[in-house]
Amino acid sequence: MQSPSRITFIPLFALLAMPSASVAAESGDITFHKNIEPILQANCQICHRPGGAGPMPLFTYEQVAPFAGLIEYKTGLRDRAGAMPPWYIEKDIGIQDYKDDMSLSDEEIATISTWARSGTPQGDPADAPTPLVFDDSVKWTLGEPDLVVVLPEVSMKASAPDWWGTLPPVPTGLTEDRYVKSLEMVEVNDLDMTQVIGVVGGRWVVHHMQWETGVVDEEGRAVEGLPSAWPLHEVGRNGDVFNPKAGPLLQANTVLYPTTIHLHSTGQDTTAHIEIGFRFHEKDYQPEYRESLTAMGDSLDISVAPNQDGQMLHAYEYLDRHTKIVRFEPHLHGAGKRMCLEAIFGGDIETLTCSGYDHNWVRSYVYEDHAAPLLPKGTILHLYAEVDNSPANVNVADPRNWQGSGNRSAANMFVDIGSRVYLTEDQFLEEMADRRQALNMGPNDYAIGCPLCTAPLVSAIVEEEEKKTALPTLARVLSEINESPNDAQNAGLMAIASDPDADRIEQILADLIAGIDGTITAQDAQRLGAVINNPGRFTPEAIAIAKVLLEFNGTASEDAKATLLAL
Repeated sequence: MQSPSRITFIPLFALLAMPSASVAAESGDITFHKNIEPILQANCQICHRPGGAGPMPLFTYEQVAPFAGLIEYKTGLRDRAGAMPPWYIEKDIGIQDYKDDMSLSDEEIATISTWARSGTPQGDPADAPTPLVFDDSVKWTLGEPDLVVVLPEVSMKASAPDWWGTLPPVPTGLTEDRYVKSLEMVEVNDLDMTQVIGVVGGRWVVHHMQWETGVVDEEGRAVEGLPSAWPLHEVGRNGDVFNPKAGPLLQANTVLYPTTIHLHSTGQDTTAHIEIGFRFHEKDYQPEYRESLTAMGDSLDISVAPNQDGQMLHAYEYLDRHTKIVRFEPHLHGAGKRMCLEAIFGGDIETLTCSGYDHNWVRSYVYEDHAAPLLPKGTILHLYAEVDNSPANVNVADPRNWQGSGNRSAANMFVDIGSRVYLTEDQFLEEMADRRQALNMGPNDYAIGCPLCTAPLVSAIVEEEEKKTALPTLARVLSEINESPNDAQNAGLMAIASDPDADRIEQILADLIAGIDGTITAQDAQRLGAVINNPGRFTPEAIAIAKVLLEFNGTASEDAKATLLAL
């Protein structure tokens, strides 16, 4: 297992030892116009411009040279909180191929350091690249949306504490089913962006927001069925371009429900709202796979001691289906420092991804198609995070305090809010064949995150009979129960609960149904809530049964019975 701790150095001293000979024969060869300006254009000016998210413009030599030391320090942080550009994937471990990777190369970081330490020579203006022109009227980085949903306004006073709550539902106005190609969420507020600095605590009041969609009838009443979960909005988070084979469905007559929203004061009285932009596939598009959001981790049982760095959090998950991991999105709070995801298969432990964490600029990391982990069923995922509740962490309000779980930035969460695609046996084999072709793999090659990619080249594949599920039986029994199971029903439920070949969720649901006595207990309600709120781990059928069971009151409602029998 990879060591959870890392040896770190203060970047200003670490960079002193970095040789510049590989960058240029002499430090005088590196100038602003020839070497630094192209780096700024490619990676920095999109934010560091008037009205942008950066605190100062970085266009001219006169604007950049006074900040040379700070730029060297920030870029040298590489994957730690405060690093610029804000991309925190660790370069020395795990998968390295991600979409929209904005990180600097080692050579670019060394070039900046050498320039900053050699007197910041300006060079010949004739060497400068053509200046970039930005259109501030363009709000959407992924392209103009086909549908924009505007959420209600929220307001925060300059000195208000963090607020966590919900917003009223908003109809999308969509009149036909459409599959979504990309999704982008932006905050619009009344701050003058040329007069403020910082991200959280400076520019935006919405730190993050969870939301889902549901279908309503002509009278605005919710139609029976499971709500659809969507990626979170988080401060600084990039938009979502979905897998071309797995575009999610936005149904007609859908209402958007902001289920939780976390607000943080900017230091000024601020009024804001979120706009959600959907771009659609062509009308005849049909997905091959279904992409599911995940919420792997533990945000209920966290204990962080005061005045200590290097404290660890752990979570595990057993994959009962072939799985393709599409996106890794670490979510911690102020004490968060880094998060890693490992895959345990057979006797091997392999680090898939490690990322630093900055609560002021949350990132979502989408794997390149040829690098997304392809994990066989039976794999165990291990998620671990490192937290820093010491005076060295500027994101911690008071490191003398113990920290537990909670919604506030001063409390803690520990979760990977990523996404996955669950694959059938045929789809899994097809994905591995595509991976072998894309990487030109032979029998002696290996790809991180795909432990069986080359197995078909050296060993025959034996097809196994498709496993039968007990969920339809559980649904039927639940629909027939009056107050509590009769003897025959109870015997059948206990047989499923004790069946070693049954899936764990089937055993749990069978045990809960067997224990019904008019209603369920508060403890069982908590267990059911954990199932319902984890659509990435459990099937829609299991979640549907859990919802009916949670609302059971002597007998299932007629609508609930119809849902159960449809399973």
